[in-house]
Amino acid sequence: MTSTSLWHPQTAMSTIEESLTVIASGRGASVRTEDGQDLLDLPAGLWHANVGHGRTRIADAVRRQMADLETYHLFQGMANRPAIRLAERLAALSPIPDAKVFLTSGGSDSVDTACKLARRHWQLAGRPGKRVIVSRQHAYHGLHGFGTSITGIQSNRDGYGGDSLIPETARVPWDDLAATEAELLRLGPDNVAAVIAEPVIGTGGVLLPPPGYLTGLAELCRRLDVLLIADEVITGFGRVGQWFACRRFGIEPDLLTMAKGITSGYLPLGGVLVSRRIWEPFFAETPDAPTFRHGLTYSGHAAACVAAEENLSILEEEGLLERVLDLEPVLAQALTPLRDHEAVVDVRAGTGLLAAVQLDPDADARPVLRAAREGGVLTRLLADNSLHVSPPFVITAEEISRAADVLKSALDRARTLESA
Repeated sequence: MTSTSLWHPQTAMSTIEESLTVIASGRGASVRTEDGQDLLDLPAGLWHANVGHGRTRIADAVRRQMADLETYHLFQGMANRPAIRLAERLAALSPIPDAKVFLTSGGSDSVDTACKLARRHWQLAGRPGKRVIVSRQHAYHGLHGFGTSITGIQSNRDGYGGDSLIPETARVPWDDLAATEAELLRLGPDNVAAVIAEPVIGTGGVLLPPPGYLTGLAELCRRLDVLLIADEVITGFGRVGQWFACRRFGIEPDLLTMAKGITSGYLPLGGVLVSRRIWEPFFAETPDAPTFRHGLTYSGHAAACVAAEENLSILEEEGLLERVLDLEPVLAQALTPLRDHEAVVDVRAGTGLLAAVQLDPDADARPVLRAAREGGVLTRLLADNSLHVSPPFVITAEEISRAADVLKSALDRARTLESA
């Protein structure tokens, strides 16, 4: 049964009748459809179900919090205790020393917050010309005002009456430091506020950074006095085997955006970790200290913060970050043989539980998705016609092997149908 009222995000609504799948429940690394089919959830929802589905511990904690207080806002000195506790915990995990935590409702909110903070920082520093936010080709940073403006996926930029909703933006190659430096110099460092980068590009196709790229980018930003924003909405909270990918790749950004895995999707929540360089003026104990005129109704939502606390505890107590590192080679080994399939252009894996199976860019991937679903595996397409693989951390080695077998069978079946 379809709805005549629901408008699906990022969806060609004319095709919804043939593709609608209603998810009714989930347990561990699998979900069950409304018509009773069990599916291995290879995308973990939208990259978020890190601890897996059906965690009654999180649901019970949220219920208890809501019975006392659903939430209370953080504006003008108001607070709720879960938001205070969570901020302290996040600051302790942060790859940014002495970080402050600005809580949001999700990833797109976090990106907008970080970009506004970057520009506000330079205004306060007496360098108002530094306004341009530079991003990378293939990058995805949500779809709010700044996210739409800085995306490196052209289809998400088109159709709004101009090249960019916010004009002071620019893009650079995703993997070329020399070209990035040349563009920053062309723009003029005195005009550039920040470079924003996903440590591993997600929606653009799970593009792993070349060796030394991220440390080189951080050094370039320092040398040219440009802020570095790490977008860890996907990679944060264990996806690459550490709390944050910045630790794995050895970089210390000025701002770090987070969401998704912070609650494993049990409630919407996000945030920005902010370095001393940026937060210090706002915390100065002087009458003329500036105010950051930015906020969200549900920043630090009490029940969402409780969900995050329980989620972080599960990650710690069950050793799920270590499990990601253990499964990292298992996932790569299972998927690598697909590279030899005639329908496959590339397989990218080997950094945490993140992978993509890239199909021929001109191929119709819909038969592959259907055949995989019929075989009990749920995946979806990324921007470069890749199959999305980022399973919950509780997936087993046996489930990974089964998923790879199903994907191969789906590719074979789709190729056979195409040739018929």
